Amino acid sequence: MPANDAGLRSDREAAVANGARLPLKVWLRLLTCVSMIEGMVRVRLHTQFATTLPRFDVLAALDAAGTDLTMGELSTRLMVTSGNVTGLINAMEKDGLVVRRRHPGDRRSTLICMTQAGRALFARMAPAHARWIERAMAGLDRKEVGLLWQVLGDLKASARRSTQEAYPGDVGPPSAAVVSRPASFDPGKDVVE
Repeated sequence: MPANDAGLRSDREAAVANGARLPLKVWLRLLTCVSMIEGMVRVRLHTQFATTLPRFDVLAALDAAGTDLTMGELSTRLMVTSGNVTGLINAMEKDGLVVRRRHPGDRRSTLICMTQAGRALFARMAPAHARWIERAMAGLDRKEVGLLWQVLGDLKASARRSTQEAYPGDVGPPSAAVVSRPASFDPGKDVVE
């Protein structure tokens, strides 16, 4: 970084002028926090488990569901399009972490199932992931974390209402069922290993 740029912040908040409206500042701070924590998680998943965040997310979604999921259900839970999930599932199936099987009630649909190897990997990763997130929030006391949870819930409800107002009768534009991730999220990039 050139000497005259030494005082600049190297995050999304640097893109906003000091006189910007508070909601814009909050939005950029949220994106900055997500990017920082997500980056740390990506690095640790790679170095400690030789895996990627999208793979972790797939296994976490299957674990949380407690059952097999269709590609559509998995895409909805991951908040990405089915096309993004297909390549990822192909690679994970090749590595023995998931398998596809016919949906017993819908011959057009396929279920994604976690294998024993997938369950074993997730069982090792989940506690480490929880510790990393807790460490990232260690600067907040329990009361502040609870307040943040509450306020972000209110923001989520407000964003949902705003989306529904912008696209009456629907949840949003054609891709709105898929909530956009930060610009740093690129599931295709993580599939190539």
